[in-house]
Amino acid sequence: MDNSAGAAVRATGAAIRTARKEAGITQTTLAELAGLSERTVRDIEGGSPSPSIGSVAAAAAAVGLTLGAS
Repeated sequence: MDNSAGAAVRATGAAIRTARKEAGITQTTLAELAGLSERTVRDIEGGSPSPSIGSVAAAAAAVGLTLGAS
């Protein structure tokens, strides 16, 4: 993964984490809402490149965010 892609992954994870905290929900609740495992939510929020784009999109949607090209 090049530096710009890595930065985008980290920024997306941080945005999801911020939105989750602002919504007052736990990682466990986010996982349940998005149909993901808690481990996947932790990986997404931590900026890991491992989760699929579908998982990231599900987590984002569960906290009211959408993914899009910038």
